[in-house]
Amino acid sequence: MGRIKPNRSKRAVKRRAKKFGWRYWIKWTLLLGFAALLMYQVAVFTQVVWFRWFDPQTTAFMQAEQRRLANLEPPKTISQTWVPYQDISTYAKRAVISAEDTGFVDHGGIEWEAIERAFRANFESGEVRFGGSTITMQLAKNLFLSSDRSYVRKAQEVIITLMIETVMDKARILELYLNVAEWGVGVFGIEAAAQHYYKRSAARLTARQSAWLAAILPSPRRYDLNRQSRWIDRKTGILLRRMPQVLVPPN
Repeated sequence: MGRIKPNRSKRAVKRRAKKFGWRYWIKWTLLLGFAALLMYQVAVFTQVVWFRWFDPQTTAFMQAEQRRLANLEPPKTISQTWVPYQDISTYAKRAVISAEDTGFVDHGGIEWEAIERAFRANFESGEVRFGGSTITMQLAKNLFLSSDRSYVRKAQEVIITLMIETVMDKARILELYLNVAEWGVGVFGIEAAAQHYYKRSAARLTARQSAWLAAILPSPRRYDLNRQSRWIDRKTGILLRRMPQVLVPPN
């Protein structure tokens, strides 16, 4: 057999190097990253469809809090008891909508003007401080994401929100949120909150009790430990006046 000419061999090496150069690897890295992202979205959407009919056993927020409580001395566990939508006080539903998302029954899960205002505030402050979240967006975050504040997490929150609004009706969304929202140190869901603060079921919550619980939602651990806050008392009064005006999804 004849020997391969050196110049031909060099040309073949150059062709292979060109074929498998940095552009080639960047292209495949991007393609693989996109495929992984797509698979993640499909997995999340599958869970969203499941939650349309079946109650979640845990959430991302519950798991994070359970890990935190397990490291305490002595260790603690979270408290959460699922309660059907029809067994939750109408006052509680009105209070949470009044506090968190007055346009809940009308919008499609995202209030773009609120997000725009939040983006401007974040840009001016130089950090991610405000989110412009609706109840559906908060549900998406609680179920699947973390409390980290970043634009990447916010973008994923928007995607999951659109999934939830596509699959579920407003009553189911509110039922899920009321049952998984954090209401204190290791306290999740309206039933556990009602028992924790008032020693009664979620069905028997009064208007004022419901308004107080809704008022502490932005910082539940803080006000679990500081229940005599004047600010929360003022906010409770505001919510009591607002509650009769909001619409609630029917049972």
